[in-house]
Amino acid sequence: MISRRELERYQRQILLFLEEGQERLKQSEIFIAGAGGLGCPVAIYLAVAGIGKITIVDRDIVEQSNLNRQILHYDRDIGREKSSSIAEKLTEINPDTEVNAITAAIGEKNVSKLVGNADGIVDALDNFPARYILNRAALEKKIPLFHGAIQGFFGQATTIIPDKTPCLACIFPKAPPEEVSPVVGTTPGVIGAIQATEVIKYLVKDGDLLANRLFIWDGKASRAEEMAVERNPACPVCSTSKNTTMHKRVR
Repeated sequence: MISRRELERYQRQILLFLEEGQERLKQSEIFIAGAGGLGCPVAIYLAVAGIGKITIVDRDIVEQSNLNRQILHYDRDIGREKSSSIAEKLTEINPDTEVNAITAAIGEKNVSKLVGNADGIVDALDNFPARYILNRAALEKKIPLFHGAIQGFFGQATTIIPDKTPCLACIFPKAPPEEVSPVVGTTPGVIGAIQATEVIKYLVKDGDLLANRLFIWDGKASRAEEMAVERNPACPVCSTSKNTTMHKRVR
């Protein structure tokens, strides 16, 4: 049950989705893959919204070059494991949110155990091989995947619902070449907030998700567009029949 203190803390959003919606958030567990540029804003907004449990996984330590965008890591955290650094801040932000911080590289052998019985998976990673692993885990477990990616002033997001929308491999059949991408700190702020919003909407069953749509953010022009995406009947990950993915720009 929601306590009196929680009723006061969340009163502005309870006006939107009532106590029933707030209870859904409290009873939910979200798995966040990545404690970096995207993982930080996603985690902040899910914690302040009242998500009951956040599991966050990252294999890296905090470096000086992270600090222009990874807003839950401070100078004093340099050299610390990112997962423990972010867990400390989230607990301060909302003591009612249980934070399970894990330092590990996500791979084929451990992804199922790491994700567990989460109600949603947030892709806050920076490489497509690991994203494809998350995608397969989401499909196998029938858990929605909230994808986000950034580069420079640009970003993208979509929500993948197993058996209902294109999977990540449908939308991106081939991984882009790996490189050290430039990025300004505001871009993950924009995309991370969108991912967190998608998670909240899904859990409280309110609003239209970015399902079958790829949101595209152009920070240089301060313009957002979207593309309609369809399932690929020939996708080797989520289907076995033959066809191709279709992309149609939505104006």
